[in-house]
Amino acid sequence: MSRGRMSSRVGGSCLVLLFLLASGCAERKSAPDIGGTMPAHLPDVRTPILLEADARQEHRAVMLQHLETIQAIVAALAEEDYTLAQGLTDTHLGFFMHRQAMARQQPENFPPAYRDFAMAHHAAAEKLADAMPTKDLKRILPEFNRVLKACVACHLEYRLRQS
Repeated sequence: MSRGRMSSRVGGSCLVLLFLLASGCAERKSAPDIGGTMPAHLPDVRTPILLEADARQEHRAVMLQHLETIQAIVAALAEEDYTLAQGLTDTHLGFFMHRQAMARQQPENFPPAYRDFAMAHHAAAEKLADAMPTKDLKRILPEFNRVLKACVACHLEYRLRQS
């Protein structure tokens, strides 16, 4: 191949490469708008629960503790420490925790349907704790999923609101 042809091929290749680089840096169009609103901008239609500042703070602490417990249970299951997973579930998610939380909060300010969600959550946690001694993830994980479904169902329905 002659030198002239080689340098024109190299030059052409460089132009193609520059074009590809430039088009990759070009401003991209944003994703198409879906119905005029993006999911992050949807209105919050959850039912507000009106609590005084102290009760709201206590409730948020309980919810955070539930989330931390879920993470600790997953870690215990990953380590195959079923005794720890059962203890965490019993102590922090079951009816024991429900009674503790209600003693520190204002249960009269929670709607009856919210209490139904809470009871379903604690009942699911009790079943999860009962499944732990089997050490059978095929029995444990469906119960764990029921606990998570109870959490999600409640969080989709309710939110805290300042008084």
